Amino acid sequence: MLKTTLKIDGMMCSMCEAHINDVIRKTVPGAKKVTSSHTKGEASFLTEEAVEEARLKEAVAATGYECLAVTTEPYEKKGWFGRK
Repeated sequence: MLKTTLKIDGMMCSMCEAHINDVIRKTVPGAKKVTSSHTKGEASFLTEEAVEEARLKEAVAATGYECLAVTTEPYEKKGWFGRK
C-alpha cells in the first residue's frame, strides 16, 4: 500500500474538505481512506499503486484549489496499539 499526501491551498471549511475528497475519489477510483483537513491544509489517501501526480494536481486545480505538493510513501497497516 502507498499513502499519498497532498498539500492544498484554499481549503477554509469542512465543505472544502468534502470537495477535495470527492475530487480524489473521482480521479483515483481505487483510493481508500480518503481524508482532508482544512486546518492542516492537506489531504491523504491510500492506494495499491502509485498515482499520476500531474493528473491529480489538474483535478484539484479544476475545483478552484491549489495543490502545492504531492508526496507518496509506503504505508504499513499497524495493529492494535501501534504494533505490527
